Amino acid sequence: MYTGKHAHLRPLQPAFIMANSGEAVTYAELEARSNRLAHLLRNRGLRRLDHYAIFMENNSSYLEACGAGERSGLYYTCVNSYLTGSELAYIVGNSESRVLITSVAKLDVAREALKQCPKVELCIVVDGGSESERIVGLREATAGLPKTPISDECTGTAMLYSSGTTGRPKGILRPLPEQPPTQQLPIFDFLQKLWQYREGMIYLSPAPLYHSAPQAAVNLTIRTGGTAIIMESFDPERYLELIERWGVTHSQLVPTMFSRMLKLPEAVRARYDLSSLEIAIHAAAPCPATVKEDMIKWWGPIIHEYYGATEGLGFTACNSQEWLAHRGSVGKVLLGELHILDENMRPCPVGTPGTVWFKTATPFEYFNDPNKTREARSPDGSMSTVGDVGYVDSDGYLYLTDRASFMIISGGVNIYPQECENLLITHPKIADAAVFGVPNADLGEEVKAVVQPMPGILPGPDLAQELILFCSQSLSRQKVPRAIDFEDELPRLPTGKLYKRLLRDRYWGDKASRIV
Repeated sequence: MYTGKHAHLRPLQPAFIMANSGEAVTYAELEARSNRLAHLLRNRGLRRLDHYAIFMENNSSYLEACGAGERSGLYYTCVNSYLTGSELAYIVGNSESRVLITSVAKLDVAREALKQCPKVELCIVVDGGSESERIVGLREATAGLPKTPISDECTGTAMLYSSGTTGRPKGILRPLPEQPPTQQLPIFDFLQKLWQYREGMIYLSPAPLYHSAPQAAVNLTIRTGGTAIIMESFDPERYLELIERWGVTHSQLVPTMFSRMLKLPEAVRARYDLSSLEIAIHAAAPCPATVKEDMIKWWGPIIHEYYGATEGLGFTACNSQEWLAHRGSVGKVLLGELHILDENMRPCPVGTPGTVWFKTATPFEYFNDPNKTREARSPDGSMSTVGDVGYVDSDGYLYLTDRASFMIISGGVNIYPQECENLLITHPKIADAAVFGVPNADLGEEVKAVVQPMPGILPGPDLAQELILFCSQSLSRQKVPRAIDFEDELPRLPTGKLYKRLLRDRYWGDKASRIV
């Protein structure tokens, strides 16, 4: 979110526009706001490599909250805005944040967390007033501070946390070179070229800004001199409307957003002019092949996919043409050195699934967690993994089958539930699906599906039998759910990841501790 030269080249151009309110913040204004906040952080004693945290919904102050850290050599941690007070307190404490930036909408949760965070010296409320020496309003606290850069500007960056879908979230710390903020980190040079960012681009951001992908995408948009349209929350028809209204050229989504747009009535989908779109990128969660095929038919061959963990172990990517030739792939390796290894750390043959390991493209460690860092690395320390399972084809394209921790072992057979999930979500009566193993006295585990019906669809035994039959027409018998339960809404994070552990633990009871 570093405005750099563009604050002088295009001071009156909007750096970003809030989609719902229409509030536009120019490059000159974002520069001034970020500088004032950087001065405040320096005045409070934060120096290079210190930490602060941001906990709030998408709003018009989010980018300056990040931008201040990027120009003052700080690590800033953007926290999932849906967390509880105790969950927030864990991340704020674990990240050693000395300052917490929040909003009025999240202040009650922040107050609860602050009770458990004695080392937080200051809580800044971006759209509120000062309450005490510890809780201050942003505009009051920065009034009178210079709108020019601090004297010791240097590059800062985000230290984000894993989503914690299989355990406690972990802070992902990367080395931060001592360099001016005008010089962006090498990973951003790589992404800028890959995603075809350019001056004058219009980027539509439909996802929460606390997540790594929108963080990188909006950051690059502003560094490139484009304008970012920030959605406060995702709505499928509103997304299409915004493309037409602003002439959007670039965007990044998650597969559930594709699914929700595809299930709009045909008349609604055809209502909006999407011809300005040059590239649409997706990642963060598996995309069912039929969903992606339908999107390419609708939007044309402008859809690009990538696979890369927040840890930055490695990076694969493919464009629409490559994907159509390698249906289901997440692309070829562009960063890092890929290895598919079995449980004995031996290479798997072509086409055989194993754990995905990389000789890492960028070094990282889990902040304050040397044990987790060691667990993620091979015995010799040369490779790292986040526990994904996949295989490569003869052309070197990577295919993901599931997370190792979600594998079902039923009667001695290994079953990866992603295949069934991808199938169920294509059923016209189903909005979302989760598949996992539940206890079975004879087989050890059996396949269970929990689904979210589309609006107006009644759940019940008839629908369950219809879905089991639907699965049996495409899957071998052991992969077909033995039973299907229904939920009004599945616990999917706004980033697209399914919080499957919350569902699965209900069926394991006291045995839930077996699930990591």
